[in-house]
Amino acid sequence: MNVLEHWSVDFYDFTVPPPPTDDPDILRFGDLLDRAARNGARHGTPVITSPSGRPDSRINLFFRTGRMATHEASTWRRYAYALIVWLDFLDAIGTSWDCASVRDVEAFKDWRITDLRNDERIRPTSFDTDRAALNAFYFWASSRYGVFNPVPTVQADDSDEAAWRPGPGYVPQRRDPLRPAGSRRRQVKWLLRAALEQWRNIGLRKFDFDGLRRDGWRGFNEDRDCAFVDGLYGTGLRVREWASVLDVELPASGAERMGEAWLAAKCIKGGEEGRKYWIPRRVLQSVEGYADPLEGSRAEVIRRAQRRDRYDRLRGVRIVTGHNPRTGELYIEGSSGPATLALDVLSPDERRMLFRRTPAGLEPLCLWLSVSGLPKKVHSWEDTFDDANKRVAEAWVRRADPDGVLSQEERERIRRECPLWATAHMCRHSFALKWFSILSLLEERRLEGFTSEEIEDFRDQLGDIWLHLAILLGHKHPDTTRDHYLNPRELHQMGEESQVAKSGRGLTRTPSFYNLAV
Repeated sequence: MNVLEHWSVDFYDFTVPPPPTDDPDILRFGDLLDRAARNGARHGTPVITSPSGRPDSRINLFFRTGRMATHEASTWRRYAYALIVWLDFLDAIGTSWDCASVRDVEAFKDWRITDLRNDERIRPTSFDTDRAALNAFYFWASSRYGVFNPVPTVQADDSDEAAWRPGPGYVPQRRDPLRPAGSRRRQVKWLLRAALEQWRNIGLRKFDFDGLRRDGWRGFNEDRDCAFVDGLYGTGLRVREWASVLDVELPASGAERMGEAWLAAKCIKGGEEGRKYWIPRRVLQSVEGYADPLEGSRAEVIRRAQRRDRYDRLRGVRIVTGHNPRTGELYIEGSSGPATLALDVLSPDERRMLFRRTPAGLEPLCLWLSVSGLPKKVHSWEDTFDDANKRVAEAWVRRADPDGVLSQEERERIRRECPLWATAHMCRHSFALKWFSILSLLEERRLEGFTSEEIEDFRDQLGDIWLHLAILLGHKHPDTTRDHYLNPRELHQMGEESQVAKSGRGLTRTPSFYNLAV
């Protein structure tokens, strides 16, 4: 039996055949993916395995039945990783998930956030995923298996003192008791344009802080990664949205400064309906450089994959024969003849299986491809940003210690204190900050000389800055934009901090909300 040290998780990939094996115990099950599909698994469904090497069928059923089965693969992924951390913690304290108590959950919260013995403590905001995963799992397990739910949550009726009646104006507080106090508001971080470009050049193009490129840099996927980051900042799309775009969905770069494109409903968070978004011309030009059939890296990885027959070995491939941009439909080869398929109904995983026939062989419609030539998975972009941040930190160390005379401890300290770093979602927040500045300036000029009554009337008819920003970001309500992306108090503090940052010392780190390269 294969014995592991910890709980582990893997995810079904229905796009590739199972690895070849001659093990009779495995062969007797037949096609493993077909068997998994009959048991309720889908592409991306997690399989959690215990340290004994065997899966716990009760835990894995959580992702295949009930409300969780209707969630997207990204939610399964977050919850699965949260659950294995919880299961490892229970093993460490000598209990099992179906015997856990309220005290165990509180101890888990303390260990994740404050326990000094834990070298991998997380912020209170990061514990929200653990809290949500445990809450959903035990709510499901309590109804299915009668397992006690140890997660302290707010009850639907929390009137323990039924005789007491609050006075007028009282607003009941219904805060989840397991939710850490520090998780009320996530820390929002921004990058100004100059800082983002400096991070991109150093982290993705292997430049140094002196503006010179390092010797020996190959940069095979440099054009892809730079185009992707430029697109995140230029469009304000979420990583999942921008990573799921097909090549047929983008307009060509023209004379206009902004091109219009349609974001499919199934690629949007919530997935209720699609929406229009805008792409700057320089982003389209960057994408066209990456997708250039002669010099772009996309064409090179496609040719390599075609030579190795990678696309021909995929399962569930759908052949696209045409595209109607007016109706937003694809023409595909169906089992009973030609068929049409609306782009709005295609999820990111389904888009990975769309191919067209060319004289050289099959070719994917997905824009962003990995080194293997297969469509790049959404979560793998986290690795791209992590690798870039490491390169920036190394460049920061070289800047501080060009002769290599400092000790390893000093170099590690300098590396940890590197003020320039980025995450994918920071690009979306930075997009919001940029357009808040632009719209504020335009409104100030447009309303100059108006009375207060005329200004209110103008905003009632055409909407204020927050409404326009919500449209750009795809938020359903302007409150989301104002409260979670550009809180007015944080904007005021940012303005004060930027005055301190402009000290002429090059790169400066502001303490709370954003990085600034002057």
